[in-house]
Order: sequence, then structure tokens, then C-alpha cells
Amino acid sequence: MTHAAARFLSRFRRVVVESLVREWRGVIVGPFRALWERGPLGVSLALFATVAVIGLHAYQQTETGAAVLRVVSEVRADQPLALSLLRTPVSLFVPAQDLAVWGGLPRLFLAFALAELAFGRIRTLVVAYAATLAGTLGARVMIALGPGLLGLPADAAHAVDTGASAAIVGLFAFAAVTLRAPLLFLAAVVPTVVGSVAEPNLAGREHLVAVAAAMLLALFLKTAPAASRCQWALPESAAVDGEVGHGCSRRAGPGGLGGHRGDPGR
Repeated sequence: MTHAAARFLSRFRRVVVESLVREWRGVIVGPFRALWERGPLGVSLALFATVAVIGLHAYQQTETGAAVLRVVSEVRADQPLALSLLRTPVSLFVPAQDLAVWGGLPRLFLAFALAELAFGRIRTLVVAYAATLAGTLGARVMIALGPGLLGLPADAAHAVDTGASAAIVGLFAFAAVTLRAPLLFLAAVVPTVVGSVAEPNLAGREHLVAVAAAMLLALFLKTAPAASRCQWALPESAAVDGEVGHGCSRRAGPGGLGGHRGDPGR
């Protein structure tokens, strides 16, 4: 092996090790430390989201519940936009009726818990809603384009669009970009992207839009001025932001983080 090749391998090995250590600290050590310090309250939003999905799923199985949830959460592209926007927050926690809800609950909890511990509740809610809304609005655009590489057939407008999977994959994508965690992206985002490309239906297209929106939001926040980033965190989340590399903590200071949508829904 030549000296140049040896130097390249040594540098490559060092970069890989540094990347893995950084990801370990950001994705595992930082959130677990926050959980240890804050206890169950540190994942209260994740617990609420999980319980909400379970409760609404059970309520949806009743005749009255199905009728009520149809009125308050059913989102379709053939509805007036204002009505869809009004129903979207509730629809996030209402799983699609023809999908198994239980298998997606661990993924739902992990996505919300990681984001809540690393970024705080406000940022988690904003990212989850932004990803969901981006998917919903993106579906309307693609249906307007019509069948094709970038479009969807007109009958997709009648598909009921509820659930949390767009929010879930969006949160994972946001965390992976913000924490510079390629393994997290590979494990939690790439399979969804591959599945969405392989099966380009309404849910799959929404997932792609949600991933793109979350990644753009993460890049925007990483390049935003420090003073602007600090406004995102709740007071009790500020210390956590510092742990994962965001400069908004008390310790770090401002210099230093388909028809349905699948899973338990989106």
C-alpha cells in the first residue's frame, strides 16, 4: 500500500469514527441524559401522541366514533382547502381504518420521543405538523398535475388521508439532518423513501414530500441566526438543546440543535 493510500484510509477511518461518535452522542447520549434529568415528563408529548392514536382508534371502531371522526378529521383533496386545514391537526392522530395500528405505535413513540428530548415540544409539534401539512398540500398539487411522473390520477382526490406516518418520517428526517445522523436516516427514513418510490400512490408521494419538507426545515434552522433558533425551544427544553449541539441552552449560550398515510396512520 502506498503512503498516499495509507493516509487516505487513515483519514477516512477518522472521519467515520468521528461521525459515529457524534451520532451516538446526539441520538443516544443526549436524549437519554435529558430523559434521565426530566423523567417521564421529558416524553409527555410522545406519550400523549401514542395514547391519542390508541384512544381514537378504539373510538373509531364504534358507530358514533366513526361518524364523529369522519366530521372532525377526514381529509381529502376534493374538499375545500380551508376544511382540510381545519381537520389536519386531528387527522394526524386518527389512523387509517384499513391499516393495523399496533405495529406502527413503537415507531410513532420513538419519533416523537427523540424529537421531544432533542428539540423540545414546540419544535417537535411544528415539524410534525409542517411535514403533515406539506404532504397534504403536495397531494393537491400532484393531483392537479394529473397522472404522470410527478402527478397523481384524479381519483386520488377522493381517498381519505389521515394518520401520523408523514409526521413520523418527517420527524426522523429532521432529526437525522439536524443531528447529522446518517445511520438514523438510513434506518428510519430510507426504507420509507424506497417504499414510496416503489409504490407511487397518494401515501407514498406524501411521504416523499414530508421528508423533503422536514429536511429543508432542518437546513433552514441550522443556518438561521442563533437568536432566531432560541425562540423555538420551551424553557425546560433549553438545556436539552445545548446537549445535542444547539446554542440556545443556559449552559452553552447563544453560540453553541395514505389515501392514507400509513403506520398508525400516515
